[in-house]
Amino acid sequence: MKVSYLTGLSLLALSTLALANDELILSAKQITTLGIRSETLPTKQAGEVSGLPAQVVVPGGQLFIISTPLPAMVEQTLVGVGDSVKQGQLLAKLQSPALAEAQRGLLQTSTQAQLAKENLSRDEQLWKDGIISESRYRTTRGLQIEAAAALAERKQMLRLSGMSEGAISQLQSGKALSSLLSITSPIDGVILEKNVSAGQRLDAAVPILKVARLNPLALEIQAPLAHTSKLQIGALVTIPKFQASGKLIAVGRNLSGNNQTILLRAEINKGTENLRPGQFVEASVAVSGNQAQWNLPNSALARVAGKTLIFVTSEKGFRPVNVSVMNEGAQTSMISATLKGDEKVVVHGVSSLKAQMMGIGGGE
Repeated sequence: MKVSYLTGLSLLALSTLALANDELILSAKQITTLGIRSETLPTKQAGEVSGLPAQVVVPGGQLFIISTPLPAMVEQTLVGVGDSVKQGQLLAKLQSPALAEAQRGLLQTSTQAQLAKENLSRDEQLWKDGIISESRYRTTRGLQIEAAAALAERKQMLRLSGMSEGAISQLQSGKALSSLLSITSPIDGVILEKNVSAGQRLDAAVPILKVARLNPLALEIQAPLAHTSKLQIGALVTIPKFQASGKLIAVGRNLSGNNQTILLRAEINKGTENLRPGQFVEASVAVSGNQAQWNLPNSALARVAGKTLIFVTSEKGFRPVNVSVMNEGAQTSMISATLKGDEKVVVHGVSSLKAQMMGIGGGE
């Protein structure tokens, strides 16, 4: 009962002290004996939510999967994982009998289309001269349209196989058939994955390479629901450990089932060379509002009766100030409080001041 009574008096004293903005008056000898040391507040920071778990990913529009357009055998690969490539650069050579067959089909269809065009020109003139009926002319016209459509289809098949317009034109002009498939890069980027080796036989549509443009990168952030009300699109997003930054581009609408967090997406356009796709990092997101924040060592914080305090030096001693902990880390915490920004805060000996304030410690 005696302990409870003293504790109650101590808490009452704390409440009165905080409300009255009283000071703890200690002599220089007491300060030295108790090991109390103060430091000037660090630079004031804009409000932010820090220490959020995030993963670096490649934006969808910057990632390409290169697949085999036709059944083929890998003759040669010219790049490896991590290589930088340019748009149109040759990445691999494949041998595909199906390609030669597709080219032969193009030549046949091209010949049929040319014949259908000549027949249409002839029958059109005969119809105008009244030599043939209109129905025959219309039949010839229909055959020409079908032949032209078949030719366009064959050309499209070769385009999907990797042949350029120039190569297709040369083929129609009499160039010999070839079974060589040339795989080129669709963008300037970096090879992220390579799934084949020389001599390997592949079916159609088998992924062989993954190439991506790595600037900018995207960041998928998991944020507690409580913080999302202060987040705005366009807010500054930083990855302090890797000197990277960008902006918030999307705030998710649904909660994850396991940890009840919201998915945030950010675009990172500075410091991307320090990051790797798939990497896990800690991110900070600026929040709206003008409330200043300071990053203090955890040794500067005192917790009493459900409140968090810091001790600010004054002319006579030390003044307790209520603070709000915005984000608590292993070594430091982000706090907000009513401060000017030029005060000195006790960073060592806080427990002694806490005891003095509660009437537990003795003085000289």
